[in-house]
Amino acid sequence: KPVLYCANIAESALPEGNAWAKQVKEWATQEGSEMVMISGKVEAELVDLPLGEQTEYLKALGLEEPGLRVLIRAGYRLLNLITFFTAGEKEVRAWTIRQGTKAPQAAGEIHSDFERGFIRAEAVAYQDLITLGSLAAVKEKGLLRIEGKEYTVRDGDVLLIRFSV
Repeated sequence: KPVLYCANIAESALPEGNAWAKQVKEWATQEGSEMVMISGKVEAELVDLPLGEQTEYLKALGLEEPGLRVLIRAGYRLLNLITFFTAGEKEVRAWTIRQGTKAPQAAGEIHSDFERGFIRAEAVAYQDLITLGSLAAVKEKGLLRIEGKEYTVRDGDVLLIRFSV
């Protein structure tokens, strides 16, 4: 089974880690596993800070992002998971699926009727939607894709599922 090691280290040992963490990293590397170092104390402090102050605090520690994000991404890689999004007027939602999942099966994660009656998915990359600001702008630039039953969902896709039951 795949293994992910996570070492909880002191704030003063960030970002390289202490001697113990380096030994765990060496061990993990030898067995083909991944290892992440975080400071539980730092993560707890980040929760109480506004976003701007979080960024400054992380930079002062020599970090680009919170350890929790690093840990989550490592877990996703280990488990071969990706995220796709659905967005409507009432709700935006993230869905977790296995990498390599076809569009109808991804739709089935939302509701079994969506998989059974799947017609097509309208897809756009998350970054394109954020950059352009609206679905109308995405359509205008020709970046909205119409995908069928054989489409393999990509990490970060924003999908509008068309179905009929």
